[in-house]
This record gives sequence, structure tokens and C-alpha cells, in this order.
Amino acid sequence: MKHFSLDGTIREKGNKQVLKAFRRQGLVPCNLYGQGLENILFTVSAKQLQGLTNTPAAHIVDLNLDGKKYVAVAHEYQWHPVDDNCLHVDFLAVSEDKPIAIDVPLNITGHPVGVQAGGKFVQVSRKLRISALMKDLPDQLDIDVTPLGLDKRMTAGDLKFDGITILSDKNTIICRVKTTRAMQQAAADAAKEAE
Repeated sequence: MKHFSLDGTIREKGNKQVLKAFRRQGLVPCNLYGQGLENILFTVSAKQLQGLTNTPAAHIVDLNLDGKKYVAVAHEYQWHPVDDNCLHVDFLAVSEDKPIAIDVPLNITGHPVGVQAGGKFVQVSRKLRISALMKDLPDQLDIDVTPLGLDKRMTAGDLKFDGITILSDKNTIICRVKTTRAMQQAAADAAKEAE
């Protein structure tokens, strides 16, 4: 999995006014926590953070906080409801010997047989939550949809990957091939003619 470097400055706990002042300066308040780690409050440049937030890719984050290095994943983002600016980020410290839970984008490959028969392909999910050791984390999950027939769907429970546990609900629909209205009309017309 790709790594993303982020520089931060450790801060003191502050009230709403302090946090608003940080945001006016182009900084985003953040929090780092994890097993065996005291909560660390810090700020990062909103501009630098966009390299992490403005991509569908998942990353391991190499945090540099006042000279100390931490390895983390972005756990949760808080967004402004109107202007879509990032207001706050929670980072979760990770290590190489414990499984990491992270959302990974899906890469759909192949041409479904149901589409070749005239159906319409619909992708429902863009990411899945998985768990794996850092060395086994993929940049994306490649999913071949070639065997997908008409009115069939693929769920998270249908997928198997070596060294990876899928944490998303096994009933999560990833994609499906729907019968189009034109196909339904043609079938209805054919049924009438047969009578």
C-alpha cells in the first residue's frame, strides 16, 4: 500500500475559539491515538492534507510530529456541511505486526456476460473495509465481473483474497447487472406474439 507523508505540529487542548483560529490559519486540528499511545493533539496544513483527502486511494500515513515519527491510518474525517472543508481528522496509530482495518477502493475489471446479453452494469460500492497486516495491504481490490449474468449481483461475501479479511457486511452489494426496460418490453412483446 502507498505511504503518504504528513507534517504536523503538536498542540495543546483548546476550546472552539482556539480550533476556529487554527482553521482560519489554514490548519486542520487532528488527533492521533492507538494501543499503548497517549492521545496526541496536533495540527496539519489543510493544503498538505488535501493530498490524502482528495483521492479515492487508501494510504498508510507517515506522520512527522515535531521531529517524532508515527505510522497511522486516517480513521475518521469531519467535514464542513456547506463548503466541504475538512474540519478535523482522527488518525489511528498502526504497527507492522497487528492487522490494520482500512477502507480500500475497488477496481472493477472484465466485461460481464449479462451486459453482452443486453443488460446494464451498475456499480453500487466503491470501497470495502478490509483487515490485513501492513505488508499484505493492497492499494486496491481487483474484482473480475466477467461471470456476472443478467439479474445477478456480486456481494462482499462472494470475494476471497489471500491474507485479507473483508470486514464489510457480507451482504454488501458491490455490483449487479440489471435487465433494461427495452429487454423487458421485448420479452413482453414476444410473450404476446406467442399467444
